[in-house]
Amino acid sequence: MRLGKNRRITRWLIVLALFALVAASCSSDDGGSEDLTPVKLQLQWFTQAQFAGYFAAVDQGFYEDVGLDVEILEGGVDIVPATVLDSGAADFAISWVPRGLVPREEGLNITNIAQVFQRSATLQVSFADLGIGGVGDLAGRTVGNWGFGNEFELLAGLRSAGLDPASDVELVQQQFDMLALISGDIDAAQAMIYNEYAQVLETVNPDTGELYQPSDLAIIDWNDVGTAMLQDAIWADADKLESDDAYRETAVKFVEASIRGWAFCRDEFDKCAEVVLAAGPTLGESHQRWQLNEINNLIWPSPQGAGTMDTALWDQTVTIATSEGILNAAPTDGAYVSDIVAEALANLTADGVDVTGSDWSPKTIELNEGGE
Repeated sequence: MRLGKNRRITRWLIVLALFALVAASCSSDDGGSEDLTPVKLQLQWFTQAQFAGYFAAVDQGFYEDVGLDVEILEGGVDIVPATVLDSGAADFAISWVPRGLVPREEGLNITNIAQVFQRSATLQVSFADLGIGGVGDLAGRTVGNWGFGNEFELLAGLRSAGLDPASDVELVQQQFDMLALISGDIDAAQAMIYNEYAQVLETVNPDTGELYQPSDLAIIDWNDVGTAMLQDAIWADADKLESDDAYRETAVKFVEASIRGWAFCRDEFDKCAEVVLAAGPTLGESHQRWQLNEINNLIWPSPQGAGTMDTALWDQTVTIATSEGILNAAPTDGAYVSDIVAEALANLTADGVDVTGSDWSPKTIELNEGGE
């Protein structure tokens, strides 16, 4: 009898132990990934500080806070974010506005739901001793550009100065670096202020033995010329926004948490830089810090609220896109929507998040050789 009683006690202890394990498992699932909405974000380019706000939103748990489990998909030369988005392989995508509008005109029903970058980052860079002080000085020069849809600010800028891109300058295909400029093969190079421009400043000037300085360079900023085009924006599936209430709700949450991530990168610069370096350690620390500072400068201050469309710059982008033959016609209604970012900003403001960054100003970043 004692043996049977002990066996019954043992069985009860096993049952209780199993129950405790199940209870613990259920408890650990509360707020876990099983309760979060999975979201895939397609980037336009490789992992770098250009996308810091999204990596920060993952790292700091901002997406989880609004019920999302976000996976970030790296981009590259051959990846078209709009196509990935339309295929359903991603739920949202980061893309320059022209690169979203062209596929849209071709039949992909996508829409810009948050215009994150408020300014263009594209420059034309030359060495100061060449005397290229403005667009008109490019006449007769060898001018590099990347192609792949990156050249239209340059082409429009040349025409605005009365130059014919086909005959008044020698346009050449440029690699995604500044080697041709540094070697003297081209007179003016295309550069993003957050990337290739810094590459020159990370290079040793053979005449001085020190790094090149901004005073050694001359830049043409297409924002100043008036031919700048809108760049990084968050794009969504327009059909799903109309037909799927859950997707629209997810879109608001995604934009809200993403802007919170960008506000974190503005206010917690050093921590954000660490997040980026952990996510993509290919580029050196000083280069990534430079890039993050310049990206912040493209977003902040944002007087209307981060992600809000500047209609004047939208119209300018569309005018250049049509005049340069990027688009056959101005986009139809719905190419961008304002309600989603407005709702996201209202939520953030209610939570006490500064969505304008009116007091923000750029930092001074010291670059090291090679960007290390």
